[in-house]
Amino acid sequence: MNTKVSKELKRYNYLFGETGAAYHQLYRRLGQSDSSISILYILLENDGSCLLQKICNYTGLSKQTVNSALRKLEQEEVLYLEAADAKHKIVHLTEKGMELANKTAGKVIEIENDIFASWPRETLEQYISLTEKYLLSLKEQLNYEEKHNTTI
Repeated sequence: MNTKVSKELKRYNYLFGETGAAYHQLYRRLGQSDSSISILYILLENDGSCLLQKICNYTGLSKQTVNSALRKLEQEEVLYLEAADAKHKIVHLTEKGMELANKTAGKVIEIENDIFASWPRETLEQYISLTEKYLLSLKEQLNYEEKHNTTI
């Protein structure tokens, strides 16, 4: 096992961490927690409604963190939950929630769209392609470990 951190991995980790910190700073400026903005973002992306399970999957947040943020947002009348069936719930933005989502997560989306629009098309496609390739490789590694009963 190679545990030495390569120069490239150090740089990647630094950039990953700084990107997270920049988003955290933006969310704070918008007056919301990271988890709340992440949920509002997904709801905006899905026209104001989304399965609770998909919110957990899309945000990468734990179910406990999502549920805690949802309870707070529900108390603030930003959203409400509805049973889709016996196992699933749908999260919906209220009118008040849609206004908040547009002022907060909508601003994040606007900033991200502006950044991507400023890049040459080829650069944007390469960035998205490499990000996807990294994700698929990571998932393959996780599946290999699971399949062969090896620990990480």
